[in-house]
Amino acid sequence: MSPTTLEVTARALVAPGKGILAADESHATIARRFEAHGIANSEENRRRYRQMLFTTKGIGEFISGVILFDETIRQAADDGRPFVEVLTRAGILPGIKVDRGAKALAGAPGEQVTEGLDGLRERLAEYGKLGARFAKWRAVIAIGEDGRTPTPRGIEANAEALARYAALCQEAAIVPIVEPEVLLDGGHSIERCLEVTEATLHAVFHALSAQHVTLEGLLLKPSMVLPGATAQHRAPVAEVAEATVRCLRRTVPAAVPGIVFLSGGQSDELATAHLDAMNRLPGPQPWPLSFSYARALQAAPLKAWGGDPARVADAQRAFLHRARCNSAARAGAYTPELERSAA
Repeated sequence: MSPTTLEVTARALVAPGKGILAADESHATIARRFEAHGIANSEENRRRYRQMLFTTKGIGEFISGVILFDETIRQAADDGRPFVEVLTRAGILPGIKVDRGAKALAGAPGEQVTEGLDGLRERLAEYGKLGARFAKWRAVIAIGEDGRTPTPRGIEANAEALARYAALCQEAAIVPIVEPEVLLDGGHSIERCLEVTEATLHAVFHALSAQHVTLEGLLLKPSMVLPGATAQHRAPVAEVAEATVRCLRRTVPAAVPGIVFLSGGQSDELATAHLDAMNRLPGPQPWPLSFSYARALQAAPLKAWGGDPARVADAQRAFLHRARCNSAARAGAYTPELERSAA
């Protein structure tokens, strides 16, 4: 049986040596990142910044797709070409963030559920006409310090929303990226993170099955299994890699075409090192292990650019370097020498 369009697109997004750039920051998120570098958060500055990333020469060698924000998918480069066309001509698939953000879950203190299902069918139809080939929906799962949260109810509410979103995407011939993020915030241990991540992924795939979502036509975007940001014990890279892959092998069906990790607040180099260590584990694994990073790909070019047109070339070199390093990590070939080669 020949693969469907959804399967072909999903496989293209995890093609060997390539990963996804998450450039779908909301206005509030990008405002915080711009502010750290003294850049005004205007529509024109956001457009110039995304243009700088998308027009980096050679980036299509390492980037398979870009997740766009609603504003960005409607914008164009200086020469008048829509960003969707700029990406497509570089061999990069355009995607779109479609959730409306996490809000407090009623009757569940400390837990959130992502909103945005209302009107999603119509929005997906519009995004498809604008050129989007895949979409993303992020759920957030917080690990409470008291050991009470997340509750099964909180996990299941987010899993059901992810599954309903995925079903609507596939109906619209758009590949859904399913992103259940277990947050790095807090002082929890790596063992507690493993427990919560495993429970979350079990719930997500149960919900996907209940909504008749075709696994071959989606991608999973999970967080890595990490101790909390304020935990006393900092797990070695090898321990994170082993725990993450062990969790995925327990929960993710082999039918899924690929796994594209979020960086979740990790530093550039640490996110790359963790991905590399996973791809060095004895295998083969049931699915390609790739990346869908925002900060871990963008922090260096944003710092190099600083809003200055004269520094665009420096920023593009920094972006290309981070993409090249993560491409190497996909093959377990990331090295300190490669990291230093940007100097």
